[in-house]
Amino acid sequence: MSDMASWMLARPSARILVDCSIWLTWGPYALWKSVPWRADRARELERDEQALQAKRALYADLNNAARAYRVAAQDAVRAAERGESVDPAILDAAKDAWGDQYSQAQMALAKDVLQVASKLNRALGVGYSVVKQLPSSPDLTEAYERAKVWFSGPLSDGVWLLRVTLRHDLGVEVDPHFEQIRMQMLTSLDTARGSLERLVAAERARATDSAQHRAQIFGQDRP
Repeated sequence: MSDMASWMLARPSARILVDCSIWLTWGPYALWKSVPWRADRARELERDEQALQAKRALYADLNNAARAYRVAAQDAVRAAERGESVDPAILDAAKDAWGDQYSQAQMALAKDVLQVASKLNRALGVGYSVVKQLPSSPDLTEAYERAKVWFSGPLSDGVWLLRVTLRHDLGVEVDPHFEQIRMQMLTSLDTARGSLERLVAAERARATDSAQHRAQIFGQDRP
């Protein structure tokens, strides 16, 4: 052992003096180096928290808009079936609100969430067409029943799927089997939407042909 080491071991006060000397030499530099890192880290955490809050707000608005759109369409069908007057502005406002939220969300949604929102957007659009076409349906009983089944069945499931997908993306819900469930429900929604879309298109074509036929008959009857 060196003479300096022996001297320091024999005199605790000397070790303290050396420690203080080291701190005075390097301590301020170490502290100076740590402060900017802590400040940068704090700013990073703050930005992450702000981004998460914005994401939550966006998801909440998207979910609420989808729900309101479906409910407005369903209420319009029920009112029409009861013979009550239906204010088209209510459904149109819900449609526009969903369109605005969906447009904003498209720029921020993760791929799997966007897939659900996109499928639901098409399904909601078909539902809107169903409501608008009700007055011209040749068989109102069948048309009302078809609409009620759509809004309470496949479309309701689609809105639920969007909500749960958003919650999974936020980490609020965690289900290891959810991806399989999501894909199965998306396939079911898309199949039901396609079937209804074809029925509505065929009915619209028949109504158009019938109107043209009547116009031709009335035209021939004129002197």
